[in-house]
Parts: sequence; structure tokens; C-alpha cells
Amino acid sequence: MEHYKTIAFFTYASDYAIFRLLLDQHEIRYVFANETMLGVLPFHSNAVGGIQLKIHPEDIIQATKLLEQWNGSSHLHIV
Repeated sequence: MEHYKTIAFFTYASDYAIFRLLLDQHEIRYVFANETMLGVLPFHSNAVGGIQLKIHPEDIIQATKLLEQWNGSSHLHIV
């Protein structure tokens, strides 16, 4: 995991719940850093830098494209 690169930050687990499923569907290797701690203390998100999405170096291009599509889609907004 030491070579994984951070490509996105999320404030709360609900912000990336759908994106996690997309990563799994595309078999992209990932880790969400700080996820457990912020699940217990969600209001400390800004203090620790949020939940970091770290991607395996071989999957960065595919994950970045997927993230851009996800951010640009009008039907996947957290309400």
C-alpha cells in the first residue's frame, strides 16, 4: 500500500458510497485511508484531511477517468 497514490478526498463516507461500487465493478485496486476513524468521529473530517482515496499505480488512469465521469454525471448527487 505504500506505493498507492491519493487521487481524491471525501468528507464523509456517504460522499463516496456509490463510487466505491464503481471501483469494485471495474476491479480497480483501492484503499480509503482514515475511513474507520471518521466513521467513529465524523465531525473530525477536516481535522485529519478527510477520507483519502488511494489507488494502485497501475490503476490510476482508469480510476481518474472513472472519477471524472462520476463527478460530471448529473444523476449521482448526494442529497
